[in-house]
Amino acid sequence: MNNNSFLVLILILQFACAGTAQTQANQERTRFQRESDLLLAQFDCKTDVDDLHTVAAFATLMNYPDYTKVDYHAVAGTYGTQGGLYVPPNTLFELAFGENWSDAHSDRTKALLQVKERVNKTLDRGGTIWIADAGQSDFSALLIQAIQQERPDIQTKVRFHVVQHSNWNQKVTTPALLQYVKQNATYHKIPDGNTVGNGSPGFNTPAYDQWHTKLKNAHLAEIWKLAVQLGNQYNGKEGRYNNKTIASGGLDFSDLSETCWILGVEDIKDVGQFFDRFAQ
Repeated sequence: MNNNSFLVLILILQFACAGTAQTQANQERTRFQRESDLLLAQFDCKTDVDDLHTVAAFATLMNYPDYTKVDYHAVAGTYGTQGGLYVPPNTLFELAFGENWSDAHSDRTKALLQVKERVNKTLDRGGTIWIADAGQSDFSALLIQAIQQERPDIQTKVRFHVVQHSNWNQKVTTPALLQYVKQNATYHKIPDGNTVGNGSPGFNTPAYDQWHTKLKNAHLAEIWKLAVQLGNQYNGKEGRYNNKTIASGGLDFSDLSETCWILGVEDIKDVGQFFDRFAQ
């Protein structure tokens, strides 16, 4: 081997090692990068009304000064195989997110196209996709599959992170689609957000009604008022799941634990601490 050939071989090896190191670094990323990444907040809205409270809590978090520049998109109707009636959230989503959301309940194909467009913009700028599955992972699987078919060059195992906190949500995800997500994205199972002191915030507190005295922002107060109103309207009605915390006058936004983990604020203890920290 002459000197030129030897130098070429060295350069090839260095490039390969750098690529491997970069892939490993991307896979080891466990937090959201605000300057480049996209946060997808996905809500099943079936058949537990806790998603309504989670929408209001998510809007509250996105209004906090540290997160107002976060690139996010919300999706309603990302349910899996569970039975029961849907909880209509459209008026709440419109109030909380304006046009920055997609309706996978009324038209899943259209919602996939809309979300895929947002995802592609993020991928083009070198960002990573973080999915907070406030519900099942069926929609996440279909989204990742669509990206793989359209852009086979994208390493979805590196560029997509899916976060789940609930064993029940896993059980009512279509089994093949849950397996697909675990194989084709970096899948994070965090402690359940219904319990205090397990490593996730415990955002399920019976008889908590102090939110209206904590909120200083009139628009956020309006969002919470509607979320609580709709929760009371649909909770346990027509065979829907009866959320006992909400029935007692409390708040349940346990699904927000995933977003808190993504943003690195999982040290919050409970509902009270959430409002003390993020209410404006």
